Amino acid sequence: MYVIAGLGNPTREYDKTRHNVGFSVIDVLADKYGIDVSERKHRALCGRGVIGGQKVILLKPQTFMNLSGESIRAAMDYYKTAPEELIVIYDDISLEPGQLRIRLKGSAGGHNGIKNIIAHLGSQEFPRIKVGVGAKPPRMDLADYVLSRFGAGEQKLMDEAFREAADAAVMMMTEGAERAMNHYNAKKTAQ
Repeated sequence: MYVIAGLGNPTREYDKTRHNVGFSVIDVLADKYGIDVSERKHRALCGRGVIGGQKVILLKPQTFMNLSGESIRAAMDYYKTAPEELIVIYDDISLEPGQLRIRLKGSAGGHNGIKNIIAHLGSQEFPRIKVGVGAKPPRMDLADYVLSRFGAGEQKLMDEAFREAADAAVMMMTEGAERAMNHYNAKKTAQ
């Protein structure tokens, strides 16, 4: 069984912000595979289903970004999943908007949600899909930037990235993370 956790902040105030791209990818997976992500459990909104022949739990932690590890750890303990059966999807300001980067392990890279997950799991060795949201503009506060919404021009690109990240998660489960990395980590070029 896999736990696919999309990171974000709860409440309507944060809906569709850069920091909530993980929630947006979970929404794509839920829609595509008919999984209802509305059960309140593990301090998260959860949905159970089958994707590509694999049992999955789709998870949207409701703890706010910086405490995501509390929710993810509770779900993993409950379903007895190992770190390699966890896929975390989140925003990355070091990647261009819409660019994906899959990693099997690694540090938090300054992302407080990932830092909290590492602290709660006691390990950096869990697969993740980073979704690029672009670098913050000069003289703009980082928190203000990641809590901002995408412009009209960016939103179309991001919607495509959400679909690609959802497909990448499926490929990671069904064909292996290495294959997904080879396919999705290629740098996008401007059309």
